[in-house]
Amino acid sequence: MKAGTAVVLGPGGPVGTAWLAGLAAGLRREGVDLGAADLIVGTSAGAIVGAILAVGGDLERLAALPAPADPGDGARPAPPRPDPRRLAEVFATLGDTGLDRTEALRRVGRLALAASTGDEGAAVARMRSVIGSAEWPDRALRIPAVDAETGEAVVWDRHGSASLPEAVAASTAFPATAPPITVDGRRYIDGALRNGTNLDLAADASLLIVAEPMAHMHGTNDVAAEGVVRLVPDAEAIEAFGPDLSDRAAWAPAYQAGLRQAPDAVKTLRAHSAIT
Repeated sequence: MKAGTAVVLGPGGPVGTAWLAGLAAGLRREGVDLGAADLIVGTSAGAIVGAILAVGGDLERLAALPAPADPGDGARPAPPRPDPRRLAEVFATLGDTGLDRTEALRRVGRLALAASTGDEGAAVARMRSVIGSAEWPDRALRIPAVDAETGEAVVWDRHGSASLPEAVAASTAFPATAPPITVDGRRYIDGALRNGTNLDLAADASLLIVAEPMAHMHGTNDVAAEGVVRLVPDAEAIEAFGPDLSDRAAWAPAYQAGLRQAPDAVKTLRAHSAIT
């Protein structure tokens, strides 16, 4: 892989997580380890897969939907369930073109704090189990989140105050679907609210490899094509996803779709001289 390479992994809910994991696992089988990049930026779903890549974890463990983490008392809490009423308000607020962006984020943050979405400790434990590590790797990994009260963004790395599981849990905490995560007394929500895939966090890289599970729904982030290689779900993958990216029943089909796309992704990377 080229020097100065950054891998940017975007959001996409549980289904997007599975597709990213399958794609990255398939690339490893083809001899291409995205974890060897100089920088990994992971947002929401991408934060989970980016963390596993950065710590050198086993992506093939995600071929099946991970079981809930055991908090230590033998009980396995179920994954958080969305709060439908609050979630409808979240989408209405984010779609309100009359609102300043920061004010919109403050409002959805309040909705997130008021929603019934389970215990944040269980959410952090689940991420620790999925990642397979509680410690930040000694390499460049950036994970964004948004302060639920102020609407301001934070970007964590190994020098920050969040543990790796806390950072990932916060970056995946979409309002009204998962509990906000507390770090140093502040509550944080999904990093995609900062700036979608957050390509700007890798702006200094000479080559960007961008994997965007939601490209078919929202398009790709607006960035110059030179020096950027995009990996997006193909038609078969989109069919495997189904209409709801939060549908955990689509996890295994989405993972297999990512795995199947890997050989073509290698061709794409080689065509752009991203790998040798």
